[in-house]
Amino acid sequence: MTPSSRPSRAVIIDQLKRASKKGDRVALALAVEHMKLWAYSPRYWQKYLQLLTHPLARLVDLTVIKQGEKIARQKGWVQGRTKPARSSAKPRTPEPRRPRPRPAKGGSPVQPSLFPDIAP
Repeated sequence: MTPSSRPSRAVIIDQLKRASKKGDRVALALAVEHMKLWAYSPRYWQKYLQLLTHPLARLVDLTVIKQGEKIARQKGWVQGRTKPARSSAKPRTPEPRRPRPRPAKGGSPVQPSLFPDIAP
């Protein structure tokens, strides 16, 4: 059986599920290529945005393609980010860098948090 030249939403989602469950890199590559085809061509924008309702497809879009928000903004479905008004006050100076935590002696090293602003 030869694959269809026009992938459907179900085929792309099946490929993403297969890639997530079995670690199938070929299925992931095929799904990403099909998603890129949909994301980069205006003809398939509607289908692509419907595809993004699935969490796996959204994850691929956020990490690999990064196109869904751009398309939605171009179509007027999402408001673009508004720039804050510039104040006439003095320009902000960058915050000083925080020192890195040192590993405890004799113990395992402490890994710095990826989200330092969020309390555990």
